[in-house]
Amino acid sequence: MQEELKKRSEVQEQLTWDLSALYQTREEFQQAVDQLKQDVEQFSKKYEGNLSSTSIVLGALTEFESIMTVFQRTNQYAYLPASTDLTNSDYIELSRYMQNVSAELATQLSFFDTELMSVDTNTLDEAAQSEPRLAPYIRHIKKNKDIRLDPAVEKALAQLSPVLSAPESIYDQAKLADMDFGTFTVDGKDYPLSFVLYEDYYAFHPDADIRRAAFDKFSAVLRQYQNVVATTYYTQIQYEKTMATMRGFDSVIDYLLYGQEVDQELYNRQIDIIMSDLAPVMRKYAAHLKEVHSLDKITYADLKIDLDTDYSMPVTIEESKDIVADAVSSLGDDYTDRIMKAYPERWVDFVQNVGKSTGGFCSTTYDTHPYILMSWTNQLSDVYTLIHELGHAGQGILTNENNSILGSNPSLYLIEAPSTFNELLLTDYLQRKSDDPRQERFALTKMISNTYFHNFVTHLLEAAYQREVYRLVDAGKGFDAAKLSELKRGVLEQFWGEDVEINPGAELTWMRQPHYYMGLYPYTYSAGLTIATQAFLKLKEEGQPMVENWLEFLKLGDQKEPVEAAAVAGVDITTSKPLDDTIHYLDETVDRIIALTEQI
Repeated sequence: MQEELKKRSEVQEQLTWDLSALYQTREEFQQAVDQLKQDVEQFSKKYEGNLSSTSIVLGALTEFESIMTVFQRTNQYAYLPASTDLTNSDYIELSRYMQNVSAELATQLSFFDTELMSVDTNTLDEAAQSEPRLAPYIRHIKKNKDIRLDPAVEKALAQLSPVLSAPESIYDQAKLADMDFGTFTVDGKDYPLSFVLYEDYYAFHPDADIRRAAFDKFSAVLRQYQNVVATTYYTQIQYEKTMATMRGFDSVIDYLLYGQEVDQELYNRQIDIIMSDLAPVMRKYAAHLKEVHSLDKITYADLKIDLDTDYSMPVTIEESKDIVADAVSSLGDDYTDRIMKAYPERWVDFVQNVGKSTGGFCSTTYDTHPYILMSWTNQLSDVYTLIHELGHAGQGILTNENNSILGSNPSLYLIEAPSTFNELLLTDYLQRKSDDPRQERFALTKMISNTYFHNFVTHLLEAAYQREVYRLVDAGKGFDAAKLSELKRGVLEQFWGEDVEINPGAELTWMRQPHYYMGLYPYTYSAGLTIATQAFLKLKEEGQPMVENWLEFLKLGDQKEPVEAAAVAGVDITTSKPLDDTIHYLDETVDRIIALTEQI
């Protein structure tokens, strides 16, 4: 049975991340912030109204690189602690202090992009040709000429950024600081429950009675907060719609895709094809889960269980080291050595504690190593989470080494490819480890239940639901909690049909993810995994040449738009073929799992 969650002050320090790579002390951080304020002030005085030549533009961009490097590092230092404990008032105070500083600095710097957009296109092109590392940033400046607002408006928006970004913070506070899930009882025994415990433990619990009781209690508590969370989300959507209208977009979807440099064709294809063509494959897998576990029915609360719960062996953090190193070894010693530094240098916050953010993320800093947040529960699924985030870390390291900070972030459309690629390497490792049919089935089911279920189902269904919300707003309509639940239930029923019971509480899944506060992020998981799957299959077939292509892809940063970048990895995303091939691969995998069950 899971133990009561510890307070942050009670956990082992060795299992937390070490932020001293950013700043050794709070005093050193404060000195950096003070210096940053001075640098921004001097930068503004020097360049505002004075971007009159190619040489001045280049000088300004070079100084801007330095400012943004410190800006990013100070933000990391201030924001990361709050993600580990939203009940800690000191962490919250530090985060909000930096939010205010950031707004102040962004206001002072708001002139820069606005005035760059006013610079003659030939001058910008000369600057890009002179310093290729700055070309991605200049590409966006040129594109954004068409959607810029009056400088005074841009400045006001920058000043209002803490208020305009508040919905996600309010959501996190409600979810992680205010919601009290208490305990639930099964057969006279009490079990502790929290947001993290449900998402990371009980959702996968092998005992159907415990799993379903945890889901019911979890849903009951969520329901108590549905109206405030719906209002928070409505505020976020209205902000995005207002910005879309102000910048000349008829659709908020087009506005949110603009920065990703993709159009609705790629966006809708990803959602529509998976909803129609992957659904039968996943229903077949759900039916197999039901049969193997002799369940009376399979409900939404049962979908994340392992096919073979008896075979799932615990994995400690220490044991994960060899697994991760072996899994990524096909990418070469240099890549492996780089990401394995995560253990001794304490990039990862492994512990579970009260107030900690759910799920996992990797946050990269341009001139220091990345940081990863997760909650380790000694399950193989934790290794999948870790190797996923290390995929982000590996890309972050390589892209930062090969690009300016102003051009190091790839399009959101591509962002999940490196992480999900690493998950496929992990599954391949598990298959290579043994010739035993049960081991093969175990590996394949982990690929389905972790990699593809998470990215091709959970997040894709978020995207399908999210699209319906944005379509409502584009049509001039509003929504409340009841409407959001209706939309979410409709998407779940469309995908799962009659094969899975969408039991009460499933419709509240819209309350469980922060992704809805991040624009059109959810669909990019499946987009990235489509690229990753095709690249992985090429790696298995071609070997070293594909390794080199993949590493080149990881180094790209923002040098190329998504279609061109995917081509570097050998994937053509201008047609549905990669997605069709990926779904076919999954269908074959599910059939293989069923055949192995019959063999076992």
